[in-house]
Amino acid sequence: MKFPYVGLFLMLLIFNHSCDPIESIPESLEVNSLSINGIITNDLKGSTVLPEIRVRFNKPVDISIAQNVIVLSQSGAPATINIISENDDSTLIIQPKNPLRYITRYDFIIYNQLSSKSGETLSNALQASLTTEIDPNPKFSNISDEDLLTLVQEQTFRYFWEFGHPVSGLARERNNSGDLVTSGGSGFGVMSVIVGIERGFITRQQGLNRLLIMTDFLKNKADRFHGVFPHWLNGVTGKAIAFSTKDDGGDLVETSYLIAGLLAASAYFDQSDADEATLRQTIKDIWETVEWSWHTKNGQNVLYWHWSPKYNWEMNHQIRGYNEALITYVLAAASPTYPVSKEVYEQGWAQNGTIKNGKSFYGITLPLGYDFGGPLFFAHYTFLGINPLGLNDQFANYEEQVVNHSKINHAYCVSNPRNFYGYHSQCWGLTASDNNTGYSAHSPTNDKGIISPTAALSSMPYTPSESMEALKYFYYVLGDKTFREFGFIDAFSLHYGWFASSFLAIDQGPIIVMIENHRTGLIWDLCMNQPDFRYGLTKLGFSSTKYNF
Repeated sequence: MKFPYVGLFLMLLIFNHSCDPIESIPESLEVNSLSINGIITNDLKGSTVLPEIRVRFNKPVDISIAQNVIVLSQSGAPATINIISENDDSTLIIQPKNPLRYITRYDFIIYNQLSSKSGETLSNALQASLTTEIDPNPKFSNISDEDLLTLVQEQTFRYFWEFGHPVSGLARERNNSGDLVTSGGSGFGVMSVIVGIERGFITRQQGLNRLLIMTDFLKNKADRFHGVFPHWLNGVTGKAIAFSTKDDGGDLVETSYLIAGLLAASAYFDQSDADEATLRQTIKDIWETVEWSWHTKNGQNVLYWHWSPKYNWEMNHQIRGYNEALITYVLAAASPTYPVSKEVYEQGWAQNGTIKNGKSFYGITLPLGYDFGGPLFFAHYTFLGINPLGLNDQFANYEEQVVNHSKINHAYCVSNPRNFYGYHSQCWGLTASDNNTGYSAHSPTNDKGIISPTAALSSMPYTPSESMEALKYFYYVLGDKTFREFGFIDAFSLHYGWFASSFLAIDQGPIIVMIENHRTGLIWDLCMNQPDFRYGLTKLGFSSTKYNF
């Protein structure tokens, strides 16, 4: 059956409905534009400390409630603001009543409770941020460059001396680590104690007493796995603390940093009295117990980083160059008890020459390693004791390697391809450190806007003018935002207005030691003239024009 009038009925229904009055939907309150200091942006870097934030709306707003729904704050603490209006209340101008803090990030928000005069509310909350400018005025009194270097060394030395673990004397991993101490960072700490004695921060006897405590703990109390120390230890009990789930045993690279420091101490404390003789013997016992060859994993021509009695070789991390672990191969070759062969170095570390780079970055040739050189600690950790100046082997001139790596890092920061606020010729240095979201190995290929003072300062022997300019900038211009109770903080970001509250042993130690190597060559001379160091280097085919081997 057909219904011929259905279509007509529907048409009439639609027609009649369309004749009904349509209730208008009010237009919501919207932001037409936002500018900070005349720049249209929602994230301004380098703002004046009395910024003008101008917000233009599509209709007049209710000024009476604006003060309650507009906030300018720093870490949740609101600043007192003035709000004035223009253009019949359709434009709001917000300014702080008092100058904001320098190099500080502030968040700006207009909550969606803001309404127009006709009652429509803001469709979405408006959020923006600004980071204030740098106060260029010096924060500390001007002193000579030599006095500044000494001041930085002395203040940084306090991390290892005053903050050293009260039982073991070892270096805490970081300034909130409690009883957790670090083996590699303690090696840097041992070198720092030597510098502290030479600079007059402590007496020789004070330093000797501390090292006797440390070495007794390492020999008689600390966990070892085939003579290899774990990355982390409990400073009271000596028990291993897992660095990660399967990294709960021996860490060969961290052990090499510790042994390097101990061998430097053995060379330095060379007097015939009983305490110094005891220290040398204890260091010899620790050194000769490390089973470097065990870490070739059944005789392979490569060293493995980790071994655990619970997880065996499951970490499966081969130590291949080019990175921070050249010192590990040198000491493994030098061992008087458990040595490895030159082939382990050539095939494992150097990968038969594939560690070579040879490309140019910013017009600077990089002999080895990753493009742009990687994080700068590659140029520091091994070379706290091994002097790269005038050092060669079949793969590279190591002076060229570390100098050019540092210069590339500097040139990258000056070029600043990612446009991070605050990078320039005096504010540079990318390496592993804390950052505003955690921890990372910062480098030109992993740039997160984070400057780590240890990067530029520990390159002082390689880039003396660039590093000194950075030191002065960090100290005089950034002032107590970066220079505090244990020297320079671990890291900061002018881009994000973030400054770390942390200090790390593996970043503080290189600052002290490498500044001293720049000034006097103290630790370099101790290690390069120490028989085991020299034997390991010559065995692997290294030669040094400075030390005549």
